[in-house]
Formats: sequence, structure tokens, C-alpha cells
Amino acid sequence: MNTSAAAPPKDYDPLDMNNYSLNKLPKRPLSASGRFFRIWGLPIAAAIFILFSYVIHFPILSVKQQVMFGLFATSLFLWISETVPNYVTSMMLICGLILTGILKVKPAMATLGDPVIWLNISAFIMASAMIKTDLVKRVALWLILRFGRNAGSIFITFLVINIILAAFVNATAAKAALMMPLFMVVCAVYGAPGTDTTNNFARNLVLHNLLMINASCNAFMTGSGANLLGVAILAGAGVSIYYFDWFVAGLPLVIGFGLLAYVTGVRFVFPLTKEDRQPKLEGGRAALEKAYRDLGPFKVNELKASIVFLIVLVVWATDKIHGINATVVAMLGAIVMLAPQFKLLNWNDVDIPWHLMIFSAGAYSLGAGLSATKLMNVLTVQLMQTLGMDSMSYFSLYAVLTAIFIASHFIFQSKNMRTLIFMPIVIGIAQHLGVDILSLALPVALCINCCWSLPFNAKPNAMLYGTNKYTMGETFRYGLVMSVLYWGLLLVAGGTYLHWMGITPGFF
Repeated sequence: MNTSAAAPPKDYDPLDMNNYSLNKLPKRPLSASGRFFRIWGLPIAAAIFILFSYVIHFPILSVKQQVMFGLFATSLFLWISETVPNYVTSMMLICGLILTGILKVKPAMATLGDPVIWLNISAFIMASAMIKTDLVKRVALWLILRFGRNAGSIFITFLVINIILAAFVNATAAKAALMMPLFMVVCAVYGAPGTDTTNNFARNLVLHNLLMINASCNAFMTGSGANLLGVAILAGAGVSIYYFDWFVAGLPLVIGFGLLAYVTGVRFVFPLTKEDRQPKLEGGRAALEKAYRDLGPFKVNELKASIVFLIVLVVWATDKIHGINATVVAMLGAIVMLAPQFKLLNWNDVDIPWHLMIFSAGAYSLGAGLSATKLMNVLTVQLMQTLGMDSMSYFSLYAVLTAIFIASHFIFQSKNMRTLIFMPIVIGIAQHLGVDILSLALPVALCINCCWSLPFNAKPNAMLYGTNKYTMGETFRYGLVMSVLYWGLLLVAGGTYLHWMGITPGFF
């Protein structure tokens, strides 16, 4: 497939990793719907708030719950439509909760100081040190050069790299930016140089990386901000989950999914012929070796950063034994990395997405408002009665809730929003039926990062769509197949090792 991208200059080197930085990829304009919402989104949002808060009356809701429902619906519309940036919506929501009397000023604004926010900040500080010292890039290049000898081993190597990075870097956009130059060079070697050509090898490699950039986050409690949001929501319901338990529950699922997704992709979705598996362009390995040599010898700061982060990971992974709070551990790691005596990181080197922190604060405030008005309790009972969940077996609940949560990513543009909406519902259903909350909430939480089917589902999706290696229809088809595959594996997990761990009661 040829795209409409501009032809590269004559001196363009498809094996130069610098040609695949984000600022050199083709920029896609706003869609027709995006332009519409930029103009009319705010008036529509105002109309939604007035209608659902004061005009349309729901018999099952009190006056306060009705206003909360209006704020809830308005926030969802603004977050999904991206009429304004998500952090602006969060700021508007916090003001709305205060002005309507749903929350007092202090609890509404105190959410920015939530321990999960501090865990996020500390994790981003440590990730910045991993990137600044070139440790992450060195590990990725070394793995590719050491194990990426043929087409099959290349896919497996990238799978391993994605899982390793998920433990160190909880920003999927940062992982995508780091990985993209590597797999774009490999695509060039296998016959799809630049951003104006593609083939089935390139489609599989880029889409499998997109899949694992997102799915690998499910292996670690700190794998993404949305995971931490889910943990915070569970904590609000009085449910604690250990880093170790999440890791043991998530890692086998992620590894099994990565391997099966690779086989399914190259054999059935975009089949690779024997010819597709042969390199087409000489010098690819030399280009990667040059990038590795340019890093120079292993530096002292790389050793320091690796020691600090490995200690943090070990303490996190053994939290079930010692009980030390994960946020405190992360903050201690960040303190060491920022201390001038260790010469690892200056504050100006830290890449903290404050817009994400503000968005998260708004999301937590929304959760506080829902809790204060008990709106979600009322809606959950109504939903259960409508769907007949009162009479469902545990297996049916498990299957339906995980399927709905995975399928929701085709609609929602934010995994944070999906988590914010669905986790309270799952908790409410478990409480209403007297089922152990964690037995339903953890399997659902392991679906949080299932957001790989369309470019608007997550930031890495939009970034990799810019490589022009696949079309919208191709990523939808690939994502749909992989979503069904992941759901099937999750059902198997619920009836086997999650049951052996004591998380699920078993299906039969």
C-alpha cells in the first residue's frame, strides 16, 4: 500500500533512526467530527448539563443525585469529544462540584494530593532518569542485536522489550516514542522503508508493538496511570491490592497473549509468506549496531539508575511480605535520583505530564461526588435489574463484565475514563450481590489497558498510526481479533491460575 505522504528527500536514509522521531512523522489534521466539536462542543455540553440536571427528571434520583448525574454526563461528553483538553474538563468539573454544593471546597481540591498522584509523579521521575541516562535505549538495542536474528525472533524480542519497559516506564506515549525508531528501522530492512510504503511484515510488527505497548501495562500495578486510578478506586471501597498479587495475576496473561497474538497476526490476520520473512535492505543491523556504539561504554549513571530502580522493583514486588506503602517506596526512589549527591537527574530533566495529574485530580473529584451522592449505587442497582444480573452465576458476571469493559475501548478515547466509569459499577455489583469485590474487580482491572483498536483509543495509537504502516480498517480488524483473543485468555485465567491464587472462586 502506498500512502499520500510526501516523497522523502533524495538523501533520505531509511535506516537512520533519527528520521523516525515524532516531529518528523506526517501530521494528521483534525477530523470533521473534531472540527465540529471544537466549534459546537461547549454549547452542547451546557445543554447536556441543563437537561440532565434540571429539565429531564428521573424518578429513581433525588435532586442532588440529578445534579450529579448532569455533571457526570457533561464531563463524559467533554472528555470523549475532546472539545477542550481533558485537564480543562477536570478543572471545570471541580468548579462545578463546588458551585452546585455536591462537594465542599477542600475535599474537591484535595484530590491533587491523593497518594496515587504522588505515586504517579514519583514513577515519572524515575522513568525520566531511565531515559536521560540512556539505560532504556541501551537495553532495547542490546536485546534486538543479541536476539533479533530473524523475523520470528524479532517479534519475540520486541515482546520482551515491551514487558521490561512496562516495569520501568508507566507512560505509554514515552514507550511508543522510544520504540518507534527501532521497529521502523526493522520495517525498512524487511521491505517497508520510510512512511510511504508498507507490507504485511510492517503491519504485523507495528501493530504487535502497539498491542504490547498497551497490553504489557496490565502486568504491573504501576504499568500505567489508569492502573493506579483503578487501585485508588478500589482503595476508596476499602479494598487493598498488593503489587505482588497484581504482578502474578497479570504477567502470565500478558506473556501468553503476546505470543498468541504474534502467531495469530502473522498466520491469519496479515499472513506472512516465506518471502516476507526475508530481509530486503542491507545494512539494517549495521545501523542498529551504530546506534548502540554511539551510546558509548556503560556509564556510571546508568549503573546508579539501574540499581535504584531494581531496588524499588524488589521492594514493590515483596510488599505482601513487609507491607511498606508503594507510594512511599516510589518517593524514596525519586528522592535518590533527584539528590544532587547522586548526580542522576536535575529537576529540569524530569518529564512529568502535569496535564495528566490535573485530569486525574478531576477524575478523583468526580469519584468523590459520585460517592457523596450515592448516584452510582442507584444506577448500578437499576443496571443489574435491567440486565438480570441478580440471577447470574459468578462465571456469567465475570464473562459479561470483562467483555463489556474490553469492548468499551472501541468507543472511549481514554482508558482513565473507562476505568473511572466501570470500576465503581463493578464494585457496586459485587457489593450488591455479596461477592468478593477483588474477585470481579481485579479481572476487570486486567483489561484496563486493552485500548489498541483505533487511533483515538490512546496516545500510542495516534502516534503509531502516523507511521502510515496500516489503515484505519486494518487496525480495527487487527484490534477486534486481538480483543476477542484477550477475552478468551482472561476467561481461561479466571478458571485456572486466578482461582489457584484465591482471587476467583472458580467457575464450576
